Amino acid sequence: MSKQTKGKCRFCGKEYTKTSMVKHISSCKERKNELEKYENDNKIGYFGLAISGKYAKSYWLITEFREDATLKDVDKFLRDIWLECCGHLSSFNIDGISYESNPNPSGGWGHPVKGMNGKLINVIRKGMVFDYEYDFGSTTALIISVFDYRIEPLKREKLNILSRNNPIEYICDECGEKKATAVCPECIYEDAGLLCDDCQNEHECGNEMLMNICNSPRFGVCGYEGSSKYPD
Repeated sequence: MSKQTKGKCRFCGKEYTKTSMVKHISSCKERKNELEKYENDNKIGYFGLAISGKYAKSYWLITEFREDATLKDVDKFLRDIWLECCGHLSSFNIDGISYESNPNPSGGWGHPVKGMNGKLINVIRKGMVFDYEYDFGSTTALIISVFDYRIEPLKREKLNILSRNNPIEYICDECGEKKATAVCPECIYEDAGLLCDDCQNEHECGNEMLMNICNSPRFGVCGYEGSSKYPD
């Protein structure tokens, strides 16, 4: 289901693909104008993080996190915007170390295991690429790239969303014509799970099986039905 997608810059509203958005954010004039308003305020470091589905690459986020934010803060954000359904475990894999939401004191499978309380400034660096996984059963895997680190005026929020992919429209797998409005989790991996309003009533699995299509690489998996905190 991967397709090239665009998103809007939070500052100027222009649309770009993920790769182009990463380049644009660093030079956006509207962003620079906003930062200049706080030129005399206290400053702190911010990491630019580009986040996408490891396999569902059409879904992406361009974000910035304050350097004193923790991996736990990043984990919570990812759960809130893209992932949380049943309180599953999660982990980051950074430089061969597994940072887990519920670390096992006896360690991992041949590699060090830590919790998520470490501050970003002590764990990541510009140019780094690392993995994240939510739910070790029906896993949603993400790739996170640290594309920037810069000193900026101190903001109250530890994180800001700079851009995200626009909601993706899918065509119904049954009729091949109308916009899909629901997904059957039993049939999605057979390329028969995306359904329009009309075809939902005739789907053999029944309406009670159907779930919302949402702007997340986890849509149609487990019990995930979208975010109320960060709507599409």
